Amino acid sequence: MDVSLELNHQHNGGSKFTDDDGRRVKRTGNVWTASAHLITAVIGSGLLSLPWAIGQLGWIAGPVFMIFFSFVIYYTSSLLADCYRSGDPITGKRNYTYMDAVQAYLGGFKVKVCGWIQYLNLFGIAIGYIIDASISLKAIEKSNCFHKNGDNSPCPASSNMYKYMIIFGATEIIFSQIPHFDQIWWLSIVAAVMSFTYSSIGIALSIVKVIANGGVKGSLTGIGSVTQMKKIRQILEALGNIAFAYYYSVILIEIQDTIKSSESKVMKKATLISVGVTTLLYLLFGCTGYAAFGDLAHSSLLNSFRSFNPYWLLDIANAAIFIHLIGAYQVYCRPLFAFIEKWAIQQWPGSKFISRETTLIGSFKLNLFRLIWRSVFVIITTIIAMLLPFFNDVVGFLGAFAFWPLTVYFPIEMYIVQKKVEKWSTRWVCLQMLSLVCLVITIAAATGSIDCIITHVQGHKPFKTSY
Repeated sequence: MDVSLELNHQHNGGSKFTDDDGRRVKRTGNVWTASAHLITAVIGSGLLSLPWAIGQLGWIAGPVFMIFFSFVIYYTSSLLADCYRSGDPITGKRNYTYMDAVQAYLGGFKVKVCGWIQYLNLFGIAIGYIIDASISLKAIEKSNCFHKNGDNSPCPASSNMYKYMIIFGATEIIFSQIPHFDQIWWLSIVAAVMSFTYSSIGIALSIVKVIANGGVKGSLTGIGSVTQMKKIRQILEALGNIAFAYYYSVILIEIQDTIKSSESKVMKKATLISVGVTTLLYLLFGCTGYAAFGDLAHSSLLNSFRSFNPYWLLDIANAAIFIHLIGAYQVYCRPLFAFIEKWAIQQWPGSKFISRETTLIGSFKLNLFRLIWRSVFVIITTIIAMLLPFFNDVVGFLGAFAFWPLTVYFPIEMYIVQKKVEKWSTRWVCLQMLSLVCLVITIAAATGSIDCIITHVQGHKPFKTSY
């Protein structure tokens, strides 16, 4: 796991056309571009489950935990930003990726652990996005059915969910053939616009619902009409969902590598802006959604508006989710694509099958190895999604699984090494206490999510059970 993902750096010395590391394309990023990248990365499908998560925790604990996670993300991201350069913060060696930073400061076995967690998590996120995208298309079909046949119509669509997964997978096979990350910038912009589209629609619909209800629903302690064991399990799962909604530290170093100067200072400002905007949007979305539906808030908010009129507005929101997830799938899979392909080139440097590029149309180039392996990757993730369509449980588990190591542990440990924080000093003890608290939350949330997954597996019949 020691292969760098950075493919476009040449170490020939700086000039007016290159940066200090000889990079061919000079960095031009600033606080606003970095903020835009972070906001785009953070706001995603995890937002849809926030009203349900607040419903498990209640009006007090729900917002408090949301603010707590935003604080943790901001603080540890600030520590991580200081680790972009090794040694001198101005002239020290750049760490182009998250794994490069772990290699520079911690090294050894921890690099491999970081790599496995990072790439397994990216693999899992890809599966979750396929499931969520299919749920969105299924929601459009059911919304149209209710509008046509009435609110009491059964409108069965259990088998169509798998059809939608296949449609999403086929679309990703096509987009996966775009060779390099920088060539899908337009897809990322479209995805970002779509994320703001469906989140805005969700907030607006919830406000309309609250007005129609004549008041705010929900309670201070959350859902109470369940057994104590189920209540505990759902609270733990809700913590995982909130953690996942804030998850972006794994790509922070890569974003920081686009900033033209004063990287650490600029990145901290960008982190403050992005976390502030995201937290405000999350609080609005989660609280208005819970206020609108109370204990009946669905694990994906838009599904709560089953027969809303005008129904086409709800269709637009679900279509926006589908389009957003097409781009998000590509963004999160690109680091994994680059890692495997660079590893293959290093293992078989003389193989024409791996390295040969054939120009097809314009500047588009086809590589047989890329065509086959990326297609197989998409097919595998699609099949797994079809076998395990437990979206809310998967989201909770992914958030819990990756939150502590990638968001808290590695940033804190690297910061301690970088700043030479003395062991058992006040700062060292406080950092370790923060890490321990987040570890306990991670273990608890993972336990709750795994329990929910086991419960669903017991009654699940592949390709037959509806979700």
